[in-house]
Amino acid sequence: MKTTKRLEQALIKLYNAYHNNRLNPEDCTACAVGNILDNFDSWKHLSDAHGSLKLSYLGLVHQNLGRKFNGYTPQELLQIEKAFLVACGFKTPLCHYNPKPQNPTSQEVLFDGLCNVVELLCKLDDIPYVLDYSKLFEQEDGEPVYHLQTLLA
Repeated sequence: MKTTKRLEQALIKLYNAYHNNRLNPEDCTACAVGNILDNFDSWKHLSDAHGSLKLSYLGLVHQNLGRKFNGYTPQELLQIEKAFLVACGFKTPLCHYNPKPQNPTSQEVLFDGLCNVVELLCKLDDIPYVLDYSKLFEQEDGEPVYHLQTLLA
């Protein structure tokens, strides 16, 4: 499958963060966007609230100037972060009184967040969802339509 450079780079960074225990939804340098942006936290100034889709004044300036950060616009970065937080079980925007998951850094919670982010990243680049294994289970007359060897080739 052909992907865009930004998608490929984002997937590699998120994969490494997940497997190296450097993914944390409550840390703006280690969340989904933080990892995509090389563990810098300057992106947090694109919005006034973590998990909000509303751009701050600075975010609007960057958006209107057509700026991109590792290939993503400010608005796309906010969408990615919100998708990650919501799938991890947070109510957004993050606030001390909003509900949050019992263990926000558990592998199961983070995996759910990553799957949601990967799905959004694929949509943003108009690429089929790279984690979709549903074709493996398609049948015709009781026989599999696709075989694992075919998908891996």
